[in-house]
Amino acid sequence: MRVYVPLTLPGLAEAHRTGELGAGPFTGYAVTPALRAWYRSDDVEELEYAALGRAALASLRLLAADEDAPRRRIVVAVDVADGAVTAASDGGAEPGEVTVKVTVPLAKAAAVHADADDAERDVTAAARALAAADGGDEAAQTTVDEAEDHELLWFATQELSNLLGRP
Repeated sequence: MRVYVPLTLPGLAEAHRTGELGAGPFTGYAVTPALRAWYRSDDVEELEYAALGRAALASLRLLAADEDAPRRRIVVAVDVADGAVTAASDGGAEPGEVTVKVTVPLAKAAAVHADADDAERDVTAAARALAAADGGDEAAQTTVDEAEDHELLWFATQELSNLLGRP
């Protein structure tokens, strides 16, 4: 199963240092029955893109909680065994939210998705506006939507050092 794991740049740097994307359990996003019902599509590529979008929003939430993290959303795509993942079942779960129950080596990552530098201003504003948007503030939701308008760039795992600014 392809799982999209939300991170921040410091979280990605830690994964790069330790060689582990995460020690289970941790949250990711995948094509689940709940995501299919929410997105209303049978196209697997569209559904995977929707799961990536949910993970990008979760990365934005991580940024809102960590003011020191660089303002770039990070999502790592990783393939894990179906049995290593359970779909979130509580009523507060996001569509596509899953729990990865096992430790995942970073070497298992298929790709990393990250904001370009030019998204920083919009992502910064969105992280600040997120709580208000969650509370129903339409102007704040527009600010969050502007960050979501930035497509995440695709990076091969061999490019992690460059993405992290390391030799």
